[in-house]
Amino acid sequence: MIRPTQPEETPHLVAMTEATGLFKPMEVVALKEVLDDYHAEEHKLGHRCVSYEKDGTVLGFAYYAPAAMTDRSWYLYWIVVGKDLQAKGIGTELLRSLEHDIKVHHGRLLFIETGSVPHYEKTRQFYIKNGYEKHAVLKDFYADGDSMVVFRKAL
Repeated sequence: MIRPTQPEETPHLVAMTEATGLFKPMEVVALKEVLDDYHAEEHKLGHRCVSYEKDGTVLGFAYYAPAAMTDRSWYLYWIVVGKDLQAKGIGTELLRSLEHDIKVHHGRLLFIETGSVPHYEKTRQFYIKNGYEKHAVLKDFYADGDSMVVFRKAL
């Protein structure tokens, strides 16, 4: 079941994200801040965070929001599935659910960014498999040799 994320889930979501091994320590710290801000105020501004729950356990989550100062563009900030549960359809279900929600709210575009380093190859393939186009590459954005890869999908 995909449902709104609850504040008490924050420690679990942060630990799950860290355990994937895909995120830098500063990104994990930022996630905690993002979730705290979301539950305090950002949800009032249209930001959304949803959790994928099965048998009472949260297995993944997604955080997305309207892109400021745009005409109905949205941005996916986080999509995370527990390390041992990846490639089992949970991420795809989360992605389809949030795309549907964005459409309901009259969103027209969804943008996603990720890194270009090899350990993000499966992530980049996931987006392509789900109908996203590689729209831009910002060379050496995150660090030397780690470019930002921007994906885009018209909804």
